[in-house]
Amino acid sequence: MAPAPLTTLLLIRHGETAWNAEHRIQGRLDVPLSMTGVWQSGRLAERLASETIDAVISSDLARAWMTGVPLADARGLAMVPEPRLRERVFGIFEGKTLDEIAAEHPQEFAAWRARDVDWRMPGGESGTEFIGRVLEAMHEIAATYAGQTIAVITHGGVLDVVYRNARALAWDAPREHLMLNASINRVHVRTGPLRLQIADWADVGHLADAQDETVAA
Repeated sequence: MAPAPLTTLLLIRHGETAWNAEHRIQGRLDVPLSMTGVWQSGRLAERLASETIDAVISSDLARAWMTGVPLADARGLAMVPEPRLRERVFGIFEGKTLDEIAAEHPQEFAAWRARDVDWRMPGGESGTEFIGRVLEAMHEIAATYAGQTIAVITHGGVLDVVYRNARALAWDAPREHLMLNASINRVHVRTGPLRLQIADWADVGHLADAQDETVAA
């Protein structure tokens, strides 16, 4: 039997928001891009202008959707919403900084930091639930667009799940990877069963002159 065709996913974390700059947990809250994030999205579209992209699939949260619009518009593509690409639901942590969470919910903060895959913060989503929906979405996208190149606009937590799965890292293993705003993370995928292979990670070469250009703007 011939192997399943190789699908290339350009996994892109959304551009910066004001809450990113404040280190505030966003989760499912619908926070738009900041001016810096809008600028990053434009540079991302320019960077990928010469690359063949067959579809643009995005989390339906505003910060991801806004990031994908310039990329899709440049190709005349209609963006495809995929709610399973949303960030993890952080429940009572959402809208708060790490310092605020530690002060207001010390026991829950400690449990979160322990990275128990089955633990669920109040009002939130367990690691097991989150991992399951992310990998289900990756499998379905790879199968639906087999052999094609797809831009997938999503969130830092989703990138974390993909990286750990591809590298066979435990959920509670120390983080060895970056999840940068407006970064390009190139992953090859085969389905049946799902196999993820990282080709390139945390590419932000298109943002190298960010400080100078945002000041000028």
